[in-house]
Amino acid sequence: MSDKNKTPLHTNINPDEKNLWEEEKPEEESLINSESSGDESAIVPKSKMVLIKRLIKNIKDNSDQLNNLLAPFIKAEDEERISIGQMADEEFKTADSEEKDGRIIEGVFDGENMVGPDGKLYSVPANYASKSKLVEGDIMKLTITSNGTFVYKQIGPIERARVVGQLEKSADGNFSVVSDGKRWRILTASVTYFKGQAADEAVILVPKAGESKWAAVENIIRNKE
Repeated sequence: MSDKNKTPLHTNINPDEKNLWEEEKPEEESLINSESSGDESAIVPKSKMVLIKRLIKNIKDNSDQLNNLLAPFIKAEDEERISIGQMADEEFKTADSEEKDGRIIEGVFDGENMVGPDGKLYSVPANYASKSKLVEGDIMKLTITSNGTFVYKQIGPIERARVVGQLEKSADGNFSVVSDGKRWRILTASVTYFKGQAADEAVILVPKAGESKWAAVENIIRNKE
């Protein structure tokens, strides 16, 4: 191919980009010379530093614009409530530092408690079990921290099946769900969370294989009456 048919290298570069490229070229040569001479004062070309500074400014401007756009929709009390909710969620999470400093025990959830390998029962907070929808047979890990705090984590959920039944309340105040002649106990905290009442329709989670005495509440459909 003749030299006449060759496309110039920078034909498609706009003037600004071309000027920037031309400005960088002598600095790059200076960078090479400084490296060869052992001078570390020009490690990053000045034009690149200018571009980095512009990028940082753009990120800050975009962040400020997003905050201004969201400000009318989020009140100060909402931010405080969300922060409290996040703290409550993290209360049951296992932190790396806690695992290192604490004692770890693995066991099986029996519907109310975690049964350890030694047969001991470890009390699982009802609110946590309800919120996590723990099912009888789930494998759990308990970390007892150095200050005596119990931190639970579900590490091996069993396969679940969904069942729809009727919510019933016994004379002693305990709740259960009945479906096709079968009855499962459920945590009162789950019923309270969904504001359920006797005769409401409940959607529960049970082990897909085998029998269980307990079930986890997935939802409750309120009876209009």
